[in-house]
Amino acid sequence: MAIFLDENSKVLVQGMTGSEGQKHTRRMLSAGTQVVAGVNPRKAGTSVEFEVAPIGEGAANVVDGTVSVPVYGSVADAKAATGANVSVIFVPPAFTKSAVIEAVDADLDLVVIITEGIPVADSAEFFTYASQKGVRLIGPNCPGIISPGKSNVGITPPDITGSGPIGLVSKSGTLTYQMMYELRDIGFTTCIGIGGDPVIGTTHIDALAAFEADPETKAIVMIGEIGGDAEERAAEYIAAHVTKPVVGYVAGFTAPEGKTMGHAGAIVSGSSGTAAAKKEALEAVGVKVGKTPTETANLARELFA
Repeated sequence: MAIFLDENSKVLVQGMTGSEGQKHTRRMLSAGTQVVAGVNPRKAGTSVEFEVAPIGEGAANVVDGTVSVPVYGSVADAKAATGANVSVIFVPPAFTKSAVIEAVDADLDLVVIITEGIPVADSAEFFTYASQKGVRLIGPNCPGIISPGKSNVGITPPDITGSGPIGLVSKSGTLTYQMMYELRDIGFTTCIGIGGDPVIGTTHIDALAAFEADPETKAIVMIGEIGGDAEERAAEYIAAHVTKPVVGYVAGFTAPEGKTMGHAGAIVSGSSGTAAAKKEALEAVGVKVGKTPTETANLARELFA
């Protein structure tokens, strides 16, 4: 099994006709993802041709050649024509809020927001709206979600790992990729990059709950970073609700106090939000926390020795 995304997911791409949308749509198709539509009001009725070649475990049924993906004028039209239930958004920050709201209004199951640099007020508004409508968001400012061997939605490289019994949830995109590669000998049910903005659609706790409920996920790796209290709240949730082993890593032990480090949410104020405090909170509930990504991967590997 997998969480939030599987081989039956039908994906539409908002912003597919742009350069980033085209590049990553080609990669998603090459990984075996069911990309069924693009959305662009100015190009409705056209189609985009993609030259694909199999990439990764999920590409078993991908044949070298050209795939034509139709473009619709709205998410609602694309859903009606194709049965799409997942959207991935590659549009500039200024237009992201309206794109998310359009996807939510179409009553999709999942909306993955890759765009970075979205104003926090916009994120708060569309997150609240999606919550009221019961639509799951992942992101913004994230690499997306991959269930290896089944589907890949976003910008995660599809060929660095395969399917297996580990669930991965991470604030950092690049650390998501590194952990996937480090543990490629074991593999993953689903890997989720939740993003590092102050307001995000899917949290560590959301992913922990889903992995706990998934019978094929036998262990969980959780990657956090400095800033905020998401990891401390996740520790409380683990203590109360998670029975599976959890291994953690917190990025930012060497970050200078008061400096924003990459992600908008990664800022430390006094003793609040430090890597040391997060590590302590996680270890207090039985989570083994590595000092480096490689040490963290080794701790996870020991669970399967």
